[in-house]
Formats: sequence, C-alpha cells, structure tokens
Amino acid sequence: MPNPVSWFEIATVDLERAKAFYTAVFECEFQLVEMPGTKMYMFPFDNDSSGSSGALVAAKENTPAAVGNMIYFNCEDVAVESGRVEAAGGKLTVPKMSIGEFGFIAECMDTEGNRIGFHSHK
Repeated sequence: MPNPVSWFEIATVDLERAKAFYTAVFECEFQLVEMPGTKMYMFPFDNDSSGSSGALVAAKENTPAAVGNMIYFNCEDVAVESGRVEAAGGKLTVPKMSIGEFGFIAECMDTEGNRIGFHSHK
C-alpha cells in the first residue's frame, strides 16, 4: 500500500469563501457536487496519477479545525503557494522551512480556521 490515503475533506463555514481562498492559493478550478445535506467543491484529480484528491465540504456535521489532523499539499516550491496565502485571506503560520533530506514545508490557517501545510522537494 504505497499511498494509503485516497480522499480528504476540508470542512468549511462559508463554502464560497473557502473556494475563493483555495482557488487563489493553488490556482486551480473546482467542480461543484451536491448531495442531500452536503455541498462540496472537488479539487482537480487525475485517476491515472499517484496521490489523492479531496474536496471543500459544507455539511452540518463537519467543523473546521486548527488542531489535530493536517493535510499537506504537494507543491513544486512551497514558497509559491504559501506566498499567496495572506492575499487570499489566510494567515501564514510557518514560512518555508527545510525539513532536511525530505524537502521543505510551510503551514497556514485558511479562511475557515483549518490548519493546512505545503510540501515540496525544493
């Protein structure tokens, strides 16, 4: 099981605000999916590539969290995406830093109160 995570969901308070933040930071398009009691914007994904994808989710049983589990987004260079965080309404909490032979990370708080991370090898 080389990549065991297949899906993630990021809880939102304001789904449209969250979509605007993640669109600005990652410069990507989202697909709207509606189910009974749940509305979500799916991140882009490619079934033929490794890794996982997920969605921004608005559902009454989901609550944004600043502690606990954390999602790291793969980036070419974390300085690029983390550099867009504050202009998009988030707060950069850990600027780009080396984690030795494993590359670099940065962390932020999104507009919804979730702590997320960025990871790159350069």
